[in-house]
Amino acid sequence: MSNKFLLSSIFVLCAILSQLNSDEISGKVIKVADGDTLTILTSSKEQVKIRLASIDAPEKSQDFGSASRKSLNTMCYGTNANVIVQDTDRYGRKVGVVYCNGIEANLEQVERGLAWVYIKYAKEQKYFEAESRAKNKRIGIWSINNLTPAWEFRRNQQE
Repeated sequence: MSNKFLLSSIFVLCAILSQLNSDEISGKVIKVADGDTLTILTSSKEQVKIRLASIDAPEKSQDFGSASRKSLNTMCYGTNANVIVQDTDRYGRKVGVVYCNGIEANLEQVERGLAWVYIKYAKEQKYFEAESRAKNKRIGIWSINNLTPAWEFRRNQQE
């Protein structure tokens, strides 16, 4: 067995196991708070606040904050979303990958230039590739030179 095949097999096995360890929830999107946070209503009538994993959208008061929220709202509001939950954050929100109408909202927000890859948490190369494409097109947050990333903006607001 070649090393390349062995590495590929290990990668696939890890991907499968990580999915098995993840919870999956679904429900109707009833609220979009900003470009990376929404609320779903499950079939059991439970409201679950979801933070989109691996991305960080501009804050409401930042340039493109409203555009980012509008983008996520148009993509997801009123649809039945599927969420692969990866974690729970310190605010009690589920953190996960959100699919609306078959579109991965997390990735699409980055692709549209309406969210940064959250370097601290992102692990998948596809997010970095999408961000690179958005940068090259100079769209959204990449149309403004040196726009402060949301995580730095929040930190500066606290000081």
